[in-house]
Amino acid sequence: MATADVVMYDEEFNQIKTILSKLRTDANARLVFLVDKNGQQIAAHGNIDNLDTTSLASLTAGNVAATDALAKLIGEKEFSVLFHEGEKDNIHISIVGLRVILVVIFDERSSLGLVRLRVKKAAVELNGVFDSIMQKVEAEKSSGGSFESPFAEITDEDIDSLFSE
Repeated sequence: MATADVVMYDEEFNQIKTILSKLRTDANARLVFLVDKNGQQIAAHGNIDNLDTTSLASLTAGNVAATDALAKLIGEKEFSVLFHEGEKDNIHISIVGLRVILVVIFDERSSLGLVRLRVKKAAVELNGVFDSIMQKVEAEKSSGGSFESPFAEITDEDIDSLFSE
């Protein structure tokens, strides 16, 4: 389930935020957010003031991982869309381009049909953005650029000395 870390460029991040904002409005949703398959929040749009977004992101990724395991048990490749219906709120979860998880939280002001329709359109747009990111990464790699982690220079000795003080 783990995926390689994605390099996020400002231009593409702004495109993602715009897509999420439009999706939230068009689907009449309370909250829309994007999570990587490792459970890290990428972007969100909507009222997140009283919401533990870290837990929501990691639990969503865990939910998708568990559902992937269920799919494989019954011979399916995957279940690309999940839906949870509550008394007041509903959660629509979809896998976008085998890369990220799109979460839409909505209430009675919207409908599952509307959310599904709008998510399909947003997923196509998000796929384009992530394809653009991957092209930039490949171009940077082929030109000799490096996307090494900022922590790559830290050695085991550095870590040991930090914790021994």
